[in-house]
Amino acid sequence: MDLFGRMTIIRLENGDLLIHDPCKITDAIRQQIDDIGPVKYIVAPGSYHHLFVMDFQAKYPQAETFLCPGLERKRPDIPFDWILGNKPDPRWANEIDQVVVSGTKYMWEVAFFHKPSKTLILVDLLENIGDDYRHHANWVLRFWWKFVFRMWNKPKPAPEYQMGWGNKQIVQTALHKILGWQAERVIIAHGETIEEGVNDILSEAWKKVLKA
Repeated sequence: MDLFGRMTIIRLENGDLLIHDPCKITDAIRQQIDDIGPVKYIVAPGSYHHLFVMDFQAKYPQAETFLCPGLERKRPDIPFDWILGNKPDPRWANEIDQVVVSGTKYMWEVAFFHKPSKTLILVDLLENIGDDYRHHANWVLRFWWKFVFRMWNKPKPAPEYQMGWGNKQIVQTALHKILGWQAERVIIAHGETIEEGVNDILSEAWKKVLKA
C-alpha cells in the first residue's frame, strides 16, 4: 500500500531550513526549497520515515542529519550527526519543542511542535485518511482503511501502534506533553492536515493508551 507522505519544511527565524521527513527530491522540489532558504538540518522523525534522507544528504552535504532513536541501528548505512531526544537542539529550542514517543518495539517517532504557529508535526502517531484524501487512495488502501483498520474518516494512530504499545507509562507521559502544547494545527505525514479541534481529536485517537 502506498500511503503517500508529506514532507514539512520549517523556516527558522534566522532563515535556516529544517527538512522534516524528507520526500523524494526532484529538480523542481530542490529549486522550491532553495528559493525558501539554506537547508541546515535534515530530520528523520520516525522509524519508518527515513527513505530519502540520503538523497537529501547528497544534495545538501553541509546539512546536519538528526535521526529518530533506533534508526542508527535499523539503518546503519545512513550517516548522521545527532540522535533526537526529548530536549530540542539549542539552535531551534526557542522555536521548536519535541518529545520522543517510544510507541512499540518497532515503531518510535519524535513529535515536533512549532511554537510560533502552534503547529504540531507528526508522522505515524496520527493518520487522517478519508473522503478528503480519496484522490490519493487506491482501492486497496480504501479497503484496508475502511473495513480492516476502521480508520476511514477516523483520525487514529498507525495500525502498528494500535496493535500494542510498549511501556504505556512512558508513552502516556509523552502524549500528555503533546496535549499540553495546545496545538492549533496538526501536520501529518499520511492524510489531511487538521486545522481545528486538535486536542479533542488527539485525545480521542489516543484514548486507549491514555486510559490504559
